[in-house]
Amino acid sequence: MVYAFFMDKINDIHIGSLIKAKMEEQGRKHTWLARQISCSPNHIYKIYNSHSIHTDLLVRISNVLEYNFFECFI
Repeated sequence: MVYAFFMDKINDIHIGSLIKAKMEEQGRKHTWLARQISCSPNHIYKIYNSHSIHTDLLVRISNVLEYNFFECFI
């Protein structure tokens, strides 16, 4: 029962949109984030459109933006 509730909550979260919103809040550009996490600017657009993300990448983005995106899942 708790598992089903947790999975419903996860399905409601679009992590890419949250990352994009945090970037806009901080006045950052996608090219800045790309340099910080060593990827291409096109990859940042893919991240913005992603419903899910690898945890190691989310850790790197969280550190760079100084925001714990994992709290969104709790």
